Amino acid sequence: MEPINEHDKRKLENAPFGQLGLIMASGCREMGTEIDHYLTLWRAERQNEHLGSPSYAGYKQPTYIINSKVPRFGTGEAKAVLSQSVRGMDLYILVDVVNYSETYKMFSFENHMSPDDHFANLKRVIAAVAGKARRITVIMPYLYESLQSKRTSRESLDCAIALQELVRMGVDNIITFDAHDPRVQNAIPLNGFDTVQPTYQFIKGLLRTYDDLKIDSDHMLIISPDEGGMKRAVYFANVLGLDMGMFYKRRDYTRLVNGANPIVAFEFLGSSVAGKDMVVVDDMLASGDSALEVAAALKKRGAKRVFFFATFGLFTDGLQKIDEAHEKGIIDKVFTTNLIYQPQELLDRPWHSSCDLSKYIAYIIDTLNHDSSISDLLDPAERIWKIVANYKKQHSCGQDKKPEPND
Repeated sequence: MEPINEHDKRKLENAPFGQLGLIMASGCREMGTEIDHYLTLWRAERQNEHLGSPSYAGYKQPTYIINSKVPRFGTGEAKAVLSQSVRGMDLYILVDVVNYSETYKMFSFENHMSPDDHFANLKRVIAAVAGKARRITVIMPYLYESLQSKRTSRESLDCAIALQELVRMGVDNIITFDAHDPRVQNAIPLNGFDTVQPTYQFIKGLLRTYDDLKIDSDHMLIISPDEGGMKRAVYFANVLGLDMGMFYKRRDYTRLVNGANPIVAFEFLGSSVAGKDMVVVDDMLASGDSALEVAAALKKRGAKRVFFFATFGLFTDGLQKIDEAHEKGIIDKVFTTNLIYQPQELLDRPWHSSCDLSKYIAYIIDTLNHDSSISDLLDPAERIWKIVANYKKQHSCGQDKKPEPND
């Protein structure tokens, strides 16, 4: 009888594409370590009749992390250095391009790394590989320059240029999360590009945080804060069996504020929100201004509670505005992921909850290394139905009760 694997949840029959290697670019050390933990745990337990064959050479390792560093010269210039051979490996390179906590010295000044610095370091690491790897996959949760993914006037197309540059350097696949505009993949139509949605992790986080949710159309509504996020909200609404609404942003196209046209008004399209819990789904919280306006508009219409799901909690203008909104009862909870850097002050906020994606990324890496399909990971509908059904079973009291007018 085969031993029961306590932690290994996936059955992978294909032989590995190559020996697995994990490189953490600057800013991804903590998440990379967690991913490596899961990979080593699963593979230590995994049983396969072909483990002794040459195709499985180096399959079970104490760690899959390839030690790398990017030392800086006094001028701020840099180089990438790998401490071991990567010849013939199936490499996965993690990079967090918005980790502003990383610093380096230039002419005795302490500089915080910008997205440009992180992207340059990624290219340095790829250059250090020097074409010796069998396959290179870049895992870039926040897609570099994703806010500049389309052209509306005489302006640069930075995201498309960056993708093409990575492909020219030998990258085979790019995995990102919740791309601001996934159509940017048209820039590299012959290469792998996957944009992953953390839908399951958000729903699981919400269900673990609250024990009084009534998940039906009478008590809950999915909200898209703008027309650009409709597809994302439609998926949430469909898998949860809920109705949805959206806000239409009217902008002032005669001027720019912080690189964008300012919003002058929000118009809501959808059914009544009175007495219902609102789940607002977006790809990111940047300054947080739009989120606060959406939450205030929902509360004004009689919403019971307002929850935010945002894959990337950037909070570029700080946390004070969200603190004040929470104290006033405008926002109840904000769920973000650990796909990007999260300062401790954010993690300590009572209105914030972090959804861990390390295990999910480890599943993706493990499956791709076996050259197997990740379709079931990209569409977690069945897993969502299962946890929602279990939640309703455990908290069945009052699930079918209609909301009272003053709820």
